[in-house]
Amino acid sequence: MVWGAVPAAAQGKLEAQYEASLSGIPVGKGGWNIDIQDDVFSAAAAGGTTGLLKSFTGGSGTGASQGRVVNGALVATGYQASTTTQKKTEEIRITLDKGNVKDFAISPEPPVDPDRIVVTEAHRRGVWDPMTASLLRVPGNGDPVSPEACHNSAPVFDGRMRYDLKLDFKRMETVKAEKGYRGPVVVCSLYFVPVAGYIPDRPVIKYLAAQRNIEIAFAPVAGTRILVPFWLKVPTPLGPAMLEATSFITTPQPPRVAKTQ
Repeated sequence: MVWGAVPAAAQGKLEAQYEASLSGIPVGKGGWNIDIQDDVFSAAAAGGTTGLLKSFTGGSGTGASQGRVVNGALVATGYQASTTTQKKTEEIRITLDKGNVKDFAISPEPPVDPDRIVVTEAHRRGVWDPMTASLLRVPGNGDPVSPEACHNSAPVFDGRMRYDLKLDFKRMETVKAEKGYRGPVVVCSLYFVPVAGYIPDRPVIKYLAAQRNIEIAFAPVAGTRILVPFWLKVPTPLGPAMLEATSFITTPQPPRVAKTQ
């Protein structure tokens, strides 16, 4: 996910649009903007349900993370997320310091469930927020869109749950967005490993943890060694769920020139 450091000179932007579908039926749309500079970075996403699904379970959400680039590494300092359904709006805020959670809050505060595995202080150390964890850094000097990109795992804390995301190389493919990127992607198997903050008997947790057929394809942010998801496929009892970029416009950014006296 940003599973490593970004070279200090690497700078680039991404403006992408995604469409979600279930068994080929469109159910949602969203956008994602990423800006990586020489000393700061930011990422923001927003989306919502569409079509028939919106009539039954209308919902929308936003998420954002920001931080500094220190000695070539992305160091998130803050994460915010908001989700709105027909029943309620929930907001999550996380403050981080060098990968450790300094503070976090969920509003409104969720009720205490005795069946939920407790998240300890140790679980909130050495973690990524969910947004920063969606950026995959590939070390080295070769083409970042390579099998080596999938040799990664990430510990994630989302304000409620602590879980691991693990990757394994599957294959190489070529993609063509309706607008923007055309070229290779690296396809990885994605494994979800719950650690704490979840209720073990929840069917969705059991289902995701048991899945061995989730696939995610990564495409590059121009001018950097960062890869981001181009599409994600998750098998479900109702058919395949798919999130895929329809527009993927990415541009390198020239390094800023330092001012002199």
